[in-house]
Amino acid sequence: FTNRTGYHSEKKMTGQSINDVQDEIIEEFSMLEGDMESTVFYIMELGSRLEPLDERFRVPENLVKGCQSKVWLTSRFQDGLVWFMADSNPDVTKGLISLLVRLGNGRTPREILGSDLYFIDRIGMARVIGSQRSNGFASMIQRMKLYALQYQEQAGVTGAAAVDAGS
Repeated sequence: FTNRTGYHSEKKMTGQSINDVQDEIIEEFSMLEGDMESTVFYIMELGSRLEPLDERFRVPENLVKGCQSKVWLTSRFQDGLVWFMADSNPDVTKGLISLLVRLGNGRTPREILGSDLYFIDRIGMARVIGSQRSNGFASMIQRMKLYALQYQEQAGVTGAAAVDAGS
């Protein structure tokens, strides 16, 4: 659900590390047995599950540079955890960002910054999305890590409990 702040559910994924979620994603994609068409459709389906981004966050500052398509990404830091919101027009791109939101939501900045996103290679993402989208995907990851770094620095300096980015 989207709460009154416009951010998606703020329930921490208790008991699951980023690696646990990556392993789930790898298992989900392994069921597709490497079939390119099925994989693309599955990525598009994942995008359709991503909650719509409130229009107030569809601003130029929230566009991810380096993406072929328009991708909006913003975040919030509350109670020591980072929460991402994202959207894109093309279904495939929306599916890609939904995977990253799934991995990053409800994590500490340290978890996000220390993550090694091995699922990308294990599911053969580059083969499926091509070089142009791979560059955009890398830009999305970089943007999420920059938000985490910003929150880690702010929390370390000010002890801030809640900070919005890109709003």
